[in-house]
Order: sequence, then C-alpha cells, then structure tokens
Amino acid sequence: MIVLHAQKVSGISGSEAHLLQLLPDLKARGWDIRFLMLHEHEPGAWEFARELEAGGIPVDGIPMRTDVDPVTFARVLAYLTNKQPTILHTHLVHADAYGQTAGMVAGIPLRLSTKHGFNEFREGRIFALGDRAIGALAHRQIAISRGLARYLAETEGFAESDFEIVHYGIAPGPEPAPYTDPAPRFLCVGRLIPIKGHVVLLRAFRQVLDARPDARLDIAGRGVLEHGLKDLARELDLGHAVRFLGHVNPVKASIEGSLAMVVPSLGEGFGMVALEAMERRRPVIAAAIGGLEDIVREGETGLLVPPGEADPLAEAMLRLAADPASANAMGQAARERALERFPEFRCAERTEEVYEYWLDVRRLSGERRDSLGMTQRSSAAAASSASTKSHGTL
Repeated sequence: MIVLHAQKVSGISGSEAHLLQLLPDLKARGWDIRFLMLHEHEPGAWEFARELEAGGIPVDGIPMRTDVDPVTFARVLAYLTNKQPTILHTHLVHADAYGQTAGMVAGIPLRLSTKHGFNEFREGRIFALGDRAIGALAHRQIAISRGLARYLAETEGFAESDFEIVHYGIAPGPEPAPYTDPAPRFLCVGRLIPIKGHVVLLRAFRQVLDARPDARLDIAGRGVLEHGLKDLARELDLGHAVRFLGHVNPVKASIEGSLAMVVPSLGEGFGMVALEAMERRRPVIAAAIGGLEDIVREGETGLLVPPGEADPLAEAMLRLAADPASANAMGQAARERALERFPEFRCAERTEEVYEYWLDVRRLSGERRDSLGMTQRSSAAAASSASTKSHGTL
C-alpha cells in the first residue's frame, strides 16, 4: 500500500518542516511513504528533497512552468496512473489542484487534502469557488487547527465539520534555563511578508521603547518586505534596539535568549514558532487568530491580543517586561502544555487514525456497492428468467 504525499515546494517553511517530521514518522510506523514534489527548480526545493530523502522517503519531482500548466497536469496524471498509490495526500493549493483532479481521473482509492494556512487570495470569490470545487474531489479535508477550519468555513464556504483536525507536533528538547537578563528582549520569527504582521509589531515596539528604553527586539526571517521593514524601523527611530537577523536555523538559541516570542500575524494556520517557543519555556504574545488560539492560553502560557492593532500588542509586551517572574511562570506552563498537548508522536498517530478510518469507510462503501451490484444483477437475472418463462407460455 503506497501512501503518496504531494506538494509544490520552493523552500523549507512551516508545511515543509512539518512534512520533514511527519513522513519519516509515518514510515517508521510501517507505512510505505513516497513524496511527489512539484517545483520550479528553486534551490530551496532541492534542499527540502535532500533532507526528506535523508529521512528515508523517496522523492520524485515534476517541474512546473506556470501556475496553470496543462503539461504539468498530464505529467501528474501519468505519474499517478503508473504508481497507483492507495492513498494520495496533497498539501497546499498547487498539489490540490493538480493532484486531486488527476487522482480522481486515475482512480486513486483514497484522496486526502491538508490545508495549512491563511492566505489573502482565499478571500476572493472566484478562488473560493474553485477551491471548494477541487476540495469536493477529495474524500476528506484535513486542517492543521480548528481555527483554520473555522477561517476556511467563513472565507470559502467550506463546512467546518468537514475537516479532520491534525495539529503539528514538537519533540521535547533538554530543559531550558529561565530568562534572567534584566533587559527585556523579544523575538519574532517568520517570513517577512504582509500577513505576518511585522508592520504592526514595529509600530507597537516604538511604544514599548518609549516606556522601556532598555527593551530590544530581534526579527528573524527573510522575505519581500525586508527592505521596507528596515526603512520603517529607521523612520520610527528604532535604531540599535531592533535587529534583523535574517534566516536563523536552528532557532532555539534565539528563543532561549529572549523573554518572550511575539507572533503578530494577521492570519496563522497553526503557528509553529509559537509552539517552538513554548517548548523552549518561553511565553508567547500572539494575535488571537487562527491556530494561535488553539495553542496559546490567555494569561496562562502567554497573552492574546487583537490582530492588526499596535496598542494592545505594546501593552502586552510591556506587561511581561514589567513582570519577569510572571513571564517565567507562563513560560514553564507553556512548556508543559506544548509537551502534553502537542507531542511529536501525536501528529503521526492522528494522521494514521485518519488513514485507517477513511480506508475502512472506502472499503465498506465498495463492499456496499458490490453487494448492491450483486443484488441488482440477481434481480435482473430473475426478471429475465421470469420474462423468458412468460414468453414461453404464450
């Protein structure tokens, strides 16, 4: 039984990091896991492929020329027809569009689709109609958080109850030390793109710095907004108080060097950086949106603030800066929640549960169809026999 995962990859971000953990775990549980990578020859795609193959997962690649490419569809269809996986599990928009469509034509027995995140384009009516139509081709939808399922129901018209929920997981590291620096340092990790909320964060930090001149902010990540955010930091006269770290891997040392993680996203399917901070015993200040509400408990493991608003974000940062003992207590509770509620093994275990359940559903459905077909054939044969006998007596 082949289980084929498919995704378009350009680099290693949240969903890719998730697959690098999940797929080898599923393989270790006895599943024959393969990966089909759609790509545009990006260096990050090959980095991902090398890491996945190092985890024992075979990777095949199909190049794409454009987002809508009939040649890519033909190649995906030929690939699925040749490999005939029992389960096709697609991730993100491109793999859904090509994989679910080709998978239906190729007659793949069980087709699943995982939704990973918030995107601005999902709020367009035409995209929503198309995504729901493609979603109908999958036998079951999966969301990485209840908040994401709710967002997809509100923006695209999916039924929230149609989603299985499979959270990301995290492995425990050694017990980290509490934060002891008297100067409060905050960390934000994520791609420098509009939906991550960095503009709001910089405006909030201007207020923090006015009240606490010793405060510092580190921003880790790269993206299209990098130059614009640096210009905004200069415009706000943040000076040496803000550092742009670029890409940081691994990020654990940066987390441990911070009082708290700040996640000011305007949309977040799960919020893996929040979970990473919690595992490292740091509280999280997060926007109350999407998967972040699944992870962070207000006042217990961190603070939740309205998305897109600088004033409440600044107030939350100043609250933790003024009470490091409370911040450390939240950090301890955060680590306990991360390891209890989101252990690494649970993600693979939950995925396995979904596979087994829906394989049973499909098998029983097939048995019912076969039974119905036999009944219909028997009825047709009886009717034919009765008709023959009837004609014979005339």
